[in-house]
Amino acid sequence: MADGSDFSDFSDLRLEDARADAQALTAKILDAREAYYGRDTVVVDDATYDEWMHRLEEIERLHPELQSQDSPTLTVGAASGTLFAPIEHAERMLSLDNVFSDAEFLAWTTKVERDAGRPVHYLCELKIDGLALSLRYERGRLTSAATRGDGRVGEDVTENVRQIAGIPQRLAGEGHPALVEVRGEVFFNVADFESLNAYQESMGDRLFANPRNAASGSLRQKTEGKNARQLDAVHQRLSRLRMTVHGIGAWPDPPVTTQSEVYALLSSWGLPTSAYFRVADSGQGADEFIRRYGEHRHDVEHEIDGVVVKVDELALHDELGATSRAPRWAIAYKYPPEQVNTKLLDIVVSVGRTGRATPFAVMAPARVAGSIVRQATLHNQDVVKAKGVLIGDTVVLRKAGDVIPEVLGPVVELRDGSERAFVMPTECPECGSPLAPAKEGDIDLRCPNARSCPAQVRGRVEHVGSRGALDIEGLGEVSAAALTQPVRPEAPPLASEAGLFDLGPEDLFPIDVVVRDAETGLPRLLEDGTPDTRSPFRRQRKKGDPAFDADAPFDGDAQHMLSVAATALLANIEAAKTKDLWRFLVAMNIRHVGPVAARALAEWFGSVDAIRAASRDELAAVEGVGGIIADALVDWFDVDWHREIVDRWTAAGAQLATPGHAGPGASVTEGGVLDGLTVVPTGSLEGYSREGAQEAIIKAGGKAASSVSKKTDFVAAGPGAGSKLTKAEELGIRILDAAQFHLLVTEGPAALDAVTPAAE
Repeated sequence: MADGSDFSDFSDLRLEDARADAQALTAKILDAREAYYGRDTVVVDDATYDEWMHRLEEIERLHPELQSQDSPTLTVGAASGTLFAPIEHAERMLSLDNVFSDAEFLAWTTKVERDAGRPVHYLCELKIDGLALSLRYERGRLTSAATRGDGRVGEDVTENVRQIAGIPQRLAGEGHPALVEVRGEVFFNVADFESLNAYQESMGDRLFANPRNAASGSLRQKTEGKNARQLDAVHQRLSRLRMTVHGIGAWPDPPVTTQSEVYALLSSWGLPTSAYFRVADSGQGADEFIRRYGEHRHDVEHEIDGVVVKVDELALHDELGATSRAPRWAIAYKYPPEQVNTKLLDIVVSVGRTGRATPFAVMAPARVAGSIVRQATLHNQDVVKAKGVLIGDTVVLRKAGDVIPEVLGPVVELRDGSERAFVMPTECPECGSPLAPAKEGDIDLRCPNARSCPAQVRGRVEHVGSRGALDIEGLGEVSAAALTQPVRPEAPPLASEAGLFDLGPEDLFPIDVVVRDAETGLPRLLEDGTPDTRSPFRRQRKKGDPAFDADAPFDGDAQHMLSVAATALLANIEAAKTKDLWRFLVAMNIRHVGPVAARALAEWFGSVDAIRAASRDELAAVEGVGGIIADALVDWFDVDWHREIVDRWTAAGAQLATPGHAGPGASVTEGGVLDGLTVVPTGSLEGYSREGAQEAIIKAGGKAASSVSKKTDFVAAGPGAGSKLTKAEELGIRILDAAQFHLLVTEGPAALDAVTPAAE
């Protein structure tokens, strides 16, 4: 497949090659969506993502038979993550199609006016670089707030949204509709973002790279189980967030005829609308608005990445219609990434969790798109050669999509002869092992010392504590680096993740560590260029504290020297020993084993020992596993130090089995109160997260299904339940509320006999 650097004609592409290109692009796009919507992580810049989408759209246009119903070109966002309960939108949240030039934009307005067959006005507004949010008001009262998710189902973030200033709990005025969904964008103003990072620094916490990721991560925070300091940190982030509403979703009969009148009505209700919009009476007028703010984009108090243009007449919205993922009556004009020149000081190589050796550009500090940039990935040695950059060059730097720094190339005419070529090292910079491709033909070089390469161990330990694995509060990038690559002591507390559950207070003091960048793995530098060195587990001395010598040998009383965060980390590691089996499987870093495959394996086998003892064919036969994952499992357990992880975690008390599970093939708890019954949970069930409701059903011996059919015995429905509830009503399936669901999973169907069904 082409590398995505051009938009060549696909018309002469053979069907087999087109299919391979479409599959590869689909995989990249879905991975990027899952990372952004599910893990709050940006793995690719906006410009590259948009290019992938355009390439896939062109292939599918020329070869319609390759477009499946779940193609990224027909869908929006990604499935909601596992952190919050799911909530279904009353009306789909669509995405927007993009244009990148005046010619493309004017072509769009020409088509709109031709299809409309009458004069068209355009509402133009700044495109805020934030997180899409839907607010649901019932008779003027805020009842729920949800992220976009996949456009149909998002995450219920209502309680966090209630802490955001400017979002009314009750609408002002009178005569509110029975139901209205208000859509908008959650973001940080530039000043509030800088204030938040100042707070983070004062508390010794990591700084946020950019406002968009900070907004997404701040909104998607859980408060359960947090101490007072952690709750204050949550409040500090949420209280600085802002929202601007820019449209409506579900609204049975709006008493207005234009989008601009919608804004006036929303503003009269006390909702925060944008001060940066105007109605143009022609496409040319809209283009003038776009060009004006392209020149003054940094004069606005928040980050923007373009302009959204909508047909102002609401009647035309229905006439123009929408595709499966975007309306035809609106478009987003994306501004080109900002570019600056800076000096390429060096090219250094970093090693990640999987052993991949990646060259990174180290540059003289440059302000790009509102933030200081010092480092940028160069991907591999072939990319360095293709870009033609030499160490010492003046290079052109941009923030692709205003997020990820990218070196475009050198300014050749500024060379003075002192520049030198980059030479890819032959040995791992972290452990000295010879670098080599994982297999013949690979461009990337990897460190084969997976067991003890400090960089790989650090990455795996951080992964163990991540949300998708054991979700250990406090085991993040700083603590993972401190435990595996400290400045002192010379011997790290963890030689590998195998010792994680053996950690005690004496292992955490004293430790000094250089904080490493989450993306590059390189030491993070302060404003003066010195490494960001911290003592993350040491209690800070306060007025009235007894003095102690931080450099003195350990005297057996480290517990009194540890910070609150360090004590909490040890407690959280201890609590993680009883996490669900599927989380341990994800935490083991087995290739291809993510949450979906881990759940299937845990449900079928019930223990790590049973998985370890199973044959390749027995593993592959499990629904949701298959041959590729089965091979990865067999290969993983064939490695002696992998088996050591399992053995040491077990010896330390980690629960690597599902209590009550009857063994392979017994996918439900034998003799459970829901034995043989199928239950579908939908909406927000009080007392249960989405994952928690599914686990409760499984532990009670039932099958937790994701769709409603004639074989469904019960549907547990909470606020936000949508099509599943409707289908259950049509099929006459008994519907339960949250309290009845709790009775069902704890006492069984008999306990419901004296309870009136929720739907009656």
